[in-house]
Amino acid sequence: MQQFYSNGKLLISGEYLVLDGAVSLALPTKYGQSLEVNDTITNTICWKSYTVDKECWFNAEFKIDDFGIINNSSIKNDGDKIAKTLQEILTTARLLNHNFLKNCKGLEVNTALSFPNQWGLGTSSTLINNIATWANVNAFELLEKSFGGSGYDIACAQNNHAITYQRNGIHPVVKQVDFNLSFKNELFFVYLNQKQDSKEGIKMYRSLAFDKQQYIDEVNGLTNKMIASKNIEEFAEVLTAHETFLGNILRVKPVKEKLFSDFTGAVKSLGAWGGDFVLVTGTEKEVKDYFLNKNYSTIISYNDMILS
Repeated sequence: MQQFYSNGKLLISGEYLVLDGAVSLALPTKYGQSLEVNDTITNTICWKSYTVDKECWFNAEFKIDDFGIINNSSIKNDGDKIAKTLQEILTTARLLNHNFLKNCKGLEVNTALSFPNQWGLGTSSTLINNIATWANVNAFELLEKSFGGSGYDIACAQNNHAITYQRNGIHPVVKQVDFNLSFKNELFFVYLNQKQDSKEGIKMYRSLAFDKQQYIDEVNGLTNKMIASKNIEEFAEVLTAHETFLGNILRVKPVKEKLFSDFTGAVKSLGAWGGDFVLVTGTEKEVKDYFLNKNYSTIISYNDMILS
């Protein structure tokens, strides 16, 4: 039996601009995804994926020689699409390592998430990184040739500490940083009750025309200020400045202005704007009183979410 595990991710600064080489702050989460491989003699790959509640949400069988789809009995409506995507990832992994699963007599593969699928913490990136480790290939290259994206999520999957991330092809610049904030107990992640399609967000960003280098320099400065913040007031000020800055680029209202204008703390979007989690500042009572009253029930403290 072989076992693999990858961390989930949250992008704290540089969203969108990370695609063009901005230095971004990213945090690996305590939530992630495991992958377990067991040998069989079936000449097939029996693949099952489980939710955090141990429900099998994807179940398909592939040929061992060319990863052709034999059958798919997934409970999700898009099971066929998922099977084809997985087939492409496995095929790409073999192109990168011709010995991957050669002379194999059959496998049973189980994956399991430790977070709800809709949370947006890296269902795809944790899978890509686990398969890359299993296949002994470069995970950033596997990502680039399958899903695409900046790759910061792969870096989070591989690191257990806060990092800065700068895209550079299949060999990005990843640095662990000291982000041991003294005010962690005043930071919370609130789920906005909707999953954001990061591919659509990237498509929207790519349609914009502006001087990217000027903005990259500015976001790099904001990233450095976040890391250097000495107290909650400084940190909240940088979060708000980042929201205003990116809102002007995207021509979109920041989430606080749109949904939470009467909240006393800072609110910052994470990753693709419009869904998944936001980072908010305030005491536990302030945050829970406000967001629970607005029917946002998933509120996770910094210490419960982030690996340190």
